[in-house]
Amino acid sequence: MNTPDSPLSIPVEPPAPSFFRNPDLPFVLLRLFLYLLVAEAFTYELFWLSGFFKQGRPDSTSSVLMTSECLRFAAVFAAVWVMSRLERRNFGDYGLPLRAALGKRFWQGAVFGLFEISSVLGTLAALGYYHFGAVEIHSTALFQWLSFWLAFFFVVGLFEEFAFRGYAQFALTNGIGFWPASIVTSLTFGAVHLTNPGETWVGIAGVVLTGLFWCFTLRRTGSLWFAVGMHAAFDFGETFLYSVPDSGMVFPGHLSSATLAGPTWLVGGTAGPEASILDFLVLLVFFYLFHRLFPTRSKSRLVLD
Repeated sequence: MNTPDSPLSIPVEPPAPSFFRNPDLPFVLLRLFLYLLVAEAFTYELFWLSGFFKQGRPDSTSSVLMTSECLRFAAVFAAVWVMSRLERRNFGDYGLPLRAALGKRFWQGAVFGLFEISSVLGTLAALGYYHFGAVEIHSTALFQWLSFWLAFFFVVGLFEEFAFRGYAQFALTNGIGFWPASIVTSLTFGAVHLTNPGETWVGIAGVVLTGLFWCFTLRRTGSLWFAVGMHAAFDFGETFLYSVPDSGMVFPGHLSSATLAGPTWLVGGTAGPEASILDFLVLLVFFYLFHRLFPTRSKSRLVLD
């Protein structure tokens, strides 16, 4: 039986959170700043080691694109790993559990991404504003470009989702809450697209709304794999399959001589289909559909433990 002086009867004061666990906003912002510094340092180091800054770097546009995206993702991955060690958390807590790589959530997202771009361009085709055109690449070149764009946009999906909705989303969620954090990361996601040639303010609004939807998928599934799959599939559909501008950019190696012409508000103008009113409508439908398909989780992985 415990006496009043028994250690078991004395309430124990919970230890104060350490710097790397403190949920107060100033500490969160300091850790986020540290993460950005580490990521930038890894990015510069990897680019330097790869010889990317040298004049002798590959001349091929595809080689430059793939090298750049792979190095950026590797830098973000390494920076998040460093923060996971400092914070003593599982790496998967930051939205990209490796055990779920290329699992069902990824493929579900890929279906959403292909449906999104296909429904927008299918509607425009029915209205006479989009024409697929003639196939421009054949045989070996077709297989090479198909393989390249599949691999490239998979890496793009990994890098951009992990960079904007990985550690940054996790840290800000613990400081200001999930949806305020989602607004910050989605606005930042849109802002970095401002430098794309051909991008428009309506296109940026579409990017921000898409970012919010991908935050929603993170909230409901507990990981970024759905968003990675959707991101990769949508970009692949725009760039290669349907051969239209992607965030204001037209890349080489697209499948056909497609044409997209009509009212800017409907076809998206120079920004591409993601600035079309049709894409906004599809995304709003996606919010409702995803809400019904993926009910609220009983415990979010983004809650500070």
